[in-house]
Amino acid sequence: MKKISEGDYEIAGTETIAEGADLEVSVLTLDAGQSVPWHYHSEITDSFVCLEGELIVETRAPRTAHHLMPGQRCAVGPKTAHHVHGCDGTACKFLIVQGVGAYDYVEVGT
Repeated sequence: MKKISEGDYEIAGTETIAEGADLEVSVLTLDAGQSVPWHYHSEITDSFVCLEGELIVETRAPRTAHHLMPGQRCAVGPKTAHHVHGCDGTACKFLIVQGVGAYDYVEVGT
C-alpha cells in the first residue's frame, strides 16, 4: 500500500521529483483499475500533467471530468473534491505538483 497522509490506497508507483518547504512534485503511476479515491485538500492546489495514457481528473462542485492526454494539464483548487484514474480503468502516469499551504488529505464518499 502507498500511504499519502491519512489516505491509504494501492498504486503502482510514486516517485518524489522535488520537495521544498512549500512545494512537492511527484510522479504517480496507476495500473489498470487503480485510482486515487475521492478526497480534497483544505489549503493546497493539485496541478496535474498527464505523462502516459489518458488521465481523468473528476471534480465535484463544480462537477467536471478533465480528460488529459500526454502533455495536457489541469489544476484542482483547495476544498474541491477530486478523484483521479485512467480512462476506462486503463493504466496512466502523471506528474502532480502540490503547492503552498498545509497538506492534508480528506477522504470523501463516492
